[in-house]
Amino acid sequence: MASSSSSCWYIISVIFVIQVFLKGVNGRPYYPLPSKMENNGKKALQTFRPYNIAHRGSNGEIPEETSAAYMRAIEGADFIETDILSSKDGVLICFHDVILDDTTDIANHTKFKDRKRTYEVQGENITGYFVVDFTIEELKSLRVKQRYSFRDQQYNGKFTIITFEEYISIALDAKRIVGIYPEIKNPVFINQHVKWANGKRFEDKFVETLQKYGYKDTNQSYWEITSDNYLGFIRNYVIGIGPWKDTIVPVVNNYLTTPTDLVAKAHAHDLQVHPYTYRNENQFLHFDFNQDPYEEFNYWINTIGIDGLFTDFTGSLHLFQEWTSPVKDGSLANNLLHKISKMISTYDEP
Repeated sequence: MASSSSSCWYIISVIFVIQVFLKGVNGRPYYPLPSKMENNGKKALQTFRPYNIAHRGSNGEIPEETSAAYMRAIEGADFIETDILSSKDGVLICFHDVILDDTTDIANHTKFKDRKRTYEVQGENITGYFVVDFTIEELKSLRVKQRYSFRDQQYNGKFTIITFEEYISIALDAKRIVGIYPEIKNPVFINQHVKWANGKRFEDKFVETLQKYGYKDTNQSYWEITSDNYLGFIRNYVIGIGPWKDTIVPVVNNYLTTPTDLVAKAHAHDLQVHPYTYRNENQFLHFDFNQDPYEEFNYWINTIGIDGLFTDFTGSLHLFQEWTSPVKDGSLANNLLHKISKMISTYDEP
């Protein structure tokens, strides 16, 4: 997820949140009316406290967007987030960067040394080994490594890149209900370099994959999508927004300043707010939190009043919430469920 107020802004649409109420593997049925819903024995998603959203899995511990990072995350996370790109042969993969250089061992694969290219991506020339120049089989031959040198390196080289479908399966096969939170990355670039049959585009393949597993199916500026008019419009189609946290509480010289009214505006339109990204390391903590990530959690949950957090350390957030908000209230879960049910009833099933 990019740390820019204009380049990346999550919107939690019915497409991406409906999965928390889907039940069963066979056929992946669409969400029925609450009175007819079958749980198949799975524990329901909690909604009595802010959502724990695993940013690229539990990537503070295990290399990002790998099966192991997601398996670790679902031990405590409510949602698992991923970034979607495509291989040369059109297979959707879970990977954040358009180049492989920073988070894989591509440099060790001498047979690919002639694949380095320079392409323009979002107006900038980038040189490296691009995912769009490798088939899924070739990508699967690589191994993923930690992005940051100050994080645990013991899992480097142990896990492969996974596909979008493999990611979905991890969520759907969990012992309790776990939501997915996918983001398509650089669609213009992908469509320039990857071609699908019948004129299909990256976005089409993304939606097709969601629909295949029973998920149902908005490019404005930051100021447009945070306006009262826009929030009033999207409330009919989404249940929340996911802005960069520094657009909610601006930062100067690594100190917090006066919060904006974005959370209040969103809540006035009955929209949840899920900011990104919360990381434990001192490099990412503002001075106000005294090098304590729990102080940061407490500030955002209890002072700012957000409804979910994207974090690299799902275990830390889970422990914090278990200590500070252990009392469960099912009424909010029922309210959210009915809200999503009402939204979905406006769609025609295929």
